[in-house]
Amino acid sequence: MTLPSDVHATCAAYNTVAADYAELLRNELDTKPFDRAMLGTFAELVQSSGGGTVADLGCGPGRITAHLDSLGLAAFGVDLSPVMVAVARKDHPRLRFDEGSIEALELADSSLGGIVAWYSIIHTPPARLPGVFAEFHRTLLAGGLLLLAFQAGDEPRHLGFAYGHEIDLDAYRLPPERITELLLQAGFVVEAQLLREPDDRYEKTRQAYLLARKPARKPAAS
Repeated sequence: MTLPSDVHATCAAYNTVAADYAELLRNELDTKPFDRAMLGTFAELVQSSGGGTVADLGCGPGRITAHLDSLGLAAFGVDLSPVMVAVARKDHPRLRFDEGSIEALELADSSLGGIVAWYSIIHTPPARLPGVFAEFHRTLLAGGLLLLAFQAGDEPRHLGFAYGHEIDLDAYRLPPERITELLLQAGFVVEAQLLREPDDRYEKTRQAYLLARKPARKPAAS
């Protein structure tokens, strides 16, 4: 599969910043009670729905994957950046991390009990998000859970410098109501939404979280 040029740019940017990104965000969850609450709710719902493997898509250095593992989930990570994957494997050698794109997952249909996309849809041009959500829907079991986190807004940004490095990276702040609409179109049911204010010097906009479910199959007619 030929990947779009923006995917290559995203990969190159995260290859560049991987080590410093991992160090800066290593303990970030300790100061983010809303993040932990959403991840904890997701874990509880996955377990109460029968469990199953959970994919942390766009996992970066694996900090969210490791947190999901600590919550009792059978979690693994996928990231576009081979350097990020290498950092994740080094920091969390007990867990599985694979290279891959959220737009073309090398995962079987209905193979996952849950998906977390933690700030990993923000580099995909909004016009291609329907395809991303279709992939998420395809790979989830009936009744499987999806948790998204992203910056709320409605504008593109270009990043020329981040985490101490010069980069060339596009990012998108996304309107929660539009993402909800796209999830519904992809066949999901949205079960919860959280929109919170920026809470530290690193955040400049509100943060959005959406929890959705692939509907369970209807029982066969007798």
